[in-house]
Amino acid sequence: MNTKHIRIKDYNYDLPDERIAKFPLPQRDKSKLLVYNHGEVSQDEFSNITRYLPQGALMVFNNTKVIQARLHFRKETGSLIEIFLLEPALPADYEQMFQTTDACSWYCMVGNLKKWKGGPLTTTVEIAGQPAAVQLTAERDMSCETALKIDFKWTGNKLSFAELLDKAGELPIPPYLNRNTQESDKTTYQTVYSKIKGSVAAPTAGLHFTQRVLADIDQHGIDREELTLHVGAGTFKPVKSEEIEGHSMHTEYVCIHRTTLEKLLQHNCEAIAVGTTSVRTLESLYYMGCKVKANPNVSLEQLHVNQWEPYDQMPTNITPTEAIGELIAYMDRNNLPSLHSSTQIIIAPGYQYKIVKRLVTNFHQPQSTLLLLVSAFVGGDWKSIYRYALDNDFRFLSYGDSSILIP
Repeated sequence: MNTKHIRIKDYNYDLPDERIAKFPLPQRDKSKLLVYNHGEVSQDEFSNITRYLPQGALMVFNNTKVIQARLHFRKETGSLIEIFLLEPALPADYEQMFQTTDACSWYCMVGNLKKWKGGPLTTTVEIAGQPAAVQLTAERDMSCETALKIDFKWTGNKLSFAELLDKAGELPIPPYLNRNTQESDKTTYQTVYSKIKGSVAAPTAGLHFTQRVLADIDQHGIDREELTLHVGAGTFKPVKSEEIEGHSMHTEYVCIHRTTLEKLLQHNCEAIAVGTTSVRTLESLYYMGCKVKANPNVSLEQLHVNQWEPYDQMPTNITPTEAIGELIAYMDRNNLPSLHSSTQIIIAPGYQYKIVKRLVTNFHQPQSTLLLLVSAFVGGDWKSIYRYALDNDFRFLSYGDSSILIP
């Protein structure tokens, strides 16, 4: 199969609006669980997921945390300007970004931009009873075709940008929910294990987990590890080209600790991935390791996995164990306790999975790259899975039900 020539219309299905879950269930782990096991489809309740997890396995979670990335400013004329944070510009490091106390820059999307002819937008935010004046200026970055670079400046008792967003920002729930963000979303649109701020969309496969389910996983002798992939707005980007070769995948930033790579080695580089973001990170690690094997002095920037590299350039004779071992050695040579890199990988039918052996995931939009990823994982058998889900009243998309896929 020539992956680049896949027609996206072949990955379409009818998703009625009433099947899109607009709100989560009152209890996260009471959602339905579709079980795809070697071609057979059945259902259970998510709280029973350990029935389908082999003892001694390794389960990998994405611990990213959704930020309140949507900011609103009103001009003196009354025009409302919306600024949606996409990724840090200066400082580019997420951790440093959220610790800044007077100025920073982000790449953003701007709503109602035609009404913002120039000059600063200002607003005043009260934090702990103290006003913090926030002034913004916009500067076009010509290297970025789809976003504006926005400079933020503020004053007020050395407030961090993280504190500022918590007060001034709005949580960006998915556009297909067709509703405004509610106070409850601040809790329900975060996983119970979220830690590292940076995403503008939740890794939604993790929304079903509760502390009770996590404790049950531990009691069943299943190892848990965490990595970080900051989910970008590009996750909602539709495929508009007839063939997927014409679709440009978005870049997402990843962080993985050396101890997690060691744990992968202990488990023969086989893992159960919670969500497509964990899949993208784990599979990208293999190709990063291949790059290190080819060039031990490769820079961190060069470890970035481009969209088509797994199909065009990478060797097939390196085992996952070798690749992860190369990454660990690279980190040791460079005194890196954690690896910070990025990936643009597209996983579609024709892709050969290297590390992920089972997948926990929600039900994805028609004609999306996430549906392509699922199809690649189940050997093209996605239609039987989605037909079963539609016929048995499963709830779809971010706040919908879950599945565990065992190919």
